[in-house]
Amino acid sequence: MAAPTMTAEQRAEALEKARKVRAARSEVTTKLSAGIMSPADALKKIDDPIIGRMKVKSFVNALPGYGKVKTEKLMEELGIPEGRRLQGLGSKQMENLKAALV
Repeated sequence: MAAPTMTAEQRAEALEKARKVRAARSEVTTKLSAGIMSPADALKKIDDPIIGRMKVKSFVNALPGYGKVKTEKLMEELGIPEGRRLQGLGSKQMENLKAALV
């Protein structure tokens, strides 16, 4: 299926919206890595599209003490696929993730 054709104005609006979402997601990642926001606080806001659409891997990787290897090991232990987003986690996976990060 081909992508819909957009006018130059629609394309510019879509690009601006995407830029704002990336900036907001980057802000959340920065707060997590600086310890300003706890993982539990972030996971309480899972209905927010900015946080909910983050990939689990980038969420965990943003936390202090979690690098690439430790993040991959945690996700493997919890049975979370690499490309999964926070909103896409099952209830059991979410419980296990919260327990592992607290």
